[in-house]
Amino acid sequence: MPKSISPQGTAEPEYELWEPIDPDVTGVFRDVSAEDRAYWERARAFVQDEVRPVIAGIWERAEYPLDLARRLGELDLLRDGLDVPGFPEQSLLAASLTTMELSRGDGSIATIVGVQGGLAMRSIAYCGSEEQKDRWLEPLARGTELGAFALTEPTHGSDSVSLETRAESSDGGYRITGHKKWIGSGSVGHVSVVWARGDDGKVQGFLVPQDSAGYRARTIEQKVSLRAIWQAHIELDGVQLPASARMPGANSFADTSRVLQATRLGVAWGALGHATAVYETAVHYAQQRVQFGRPLAASQIVQARLAEMLSALTSLQTLLMQLTRAEERGELSGPGASLGKFTATRTARDLARNARDLLGGNGILLENRVARHFADVEALHTYEGTETVQALIIGRDITGVSAFA
Repeated sequence: MPKSISPQGTAEPEYELWEPIDPDVTGVFRDVSAEDRAYWERARAFVQDEVRPVIAGIWERAEYPLDLARRLGELDLLRDGLDVPGFPEQSLLAASLTTMELSRGDGSIATIVGVQGGLAMRSIAYCGSEEQKDRWLEPLARGTELGAFALTEPTHGSDSVSLETRAESSDGGYRITGHKKWIGSGSVGHVSVVWARGDDGKVQGFLVPQDSAGYRARTIEQKVSLRAIWQAHIELDGVQLPASARMPGANSFADTSRVLQATRLGVAWGALGHATAVYETAVHYAQQRVQFGRPLAASQIVQARLAEMLSALTSLQTLLMQLTRAEERGELSGPGASLGKFTATRTARDLARNARDLLGGNGILLENRVARHFADVEALHTYEGTETVQALIIGRDITGVSAFA
């Protein structure tokens, strides 16, 4: 644990804010198996050794770190718990702990995994043909190729069930026309899982190579969140696909929802990673920052705030572990997954706000870590279903009455 640093004249010391802290005061993670812990530790080493030295600059310049994406594949951290031939088994808890740890390092890095493994690979694993699985799952797992998940449309954000992209039967295949927005890796990858309405009006899924004629992707710029992953506005202008591009197991929005529900819990674990990062940064800063002749940690109000943060963090750890165990038993409901996401992002937002304030002016500097997490949590709070959508899912389950418009 870093000790308090005495200021030298008017020169401000360099703060050591990245050292991991174990905030598991109730032993929530005490019984994590050696196999699951190995993934967690591998992710932590990657964060400390490879993400930490470069991420502030990458984030500020809004670069897509393709080298780090490939490293995730080399370290077998891209699968998000999916079974892929040639790879060892990875449990749901191992994938969750990996997401938590990567998010502790940076939200964009964790989102690369969420897009690649959680959405693109999971769509293929759940809905693809054997030929499609053979073609795509291994290279996507290894990070030698990148995938995207194209569901959200410019005029249909949370209301994704109303998507209007069309897939018309044409020349023994399909012709795809429409627009998609906020598509991670949609302008820098190799294949996009595109969701569109077929001739019968039902939602279907297609594997669209990003170099297809008529596939035009523009990287969205001027983001203030998740700046180290590129998200795209995609125009599908009569993209012609063979019949083999359609995923045979994707025949309704229920199939899309199955993928989304499986990733919703992962988003919650990502929020826990952000919450952990801002908590440990606040603790380190309070111990090292000297004001009025003593470290901030010697102030009663600072200790009370840190206790409040730890209380919220511990509650979130407990909730997510319970939900994950339920999912492992096949007992987690859609509203349960929504409750996890709803609670986790709200908690992470509160902790990030508290930590940013505790760091004072230093809290808005990228080098001091909290500002990145503060911004990135805002994206988590919105994607994979906004807080309002999650609340309506939970409320419908509570009351038996749907309040969706």
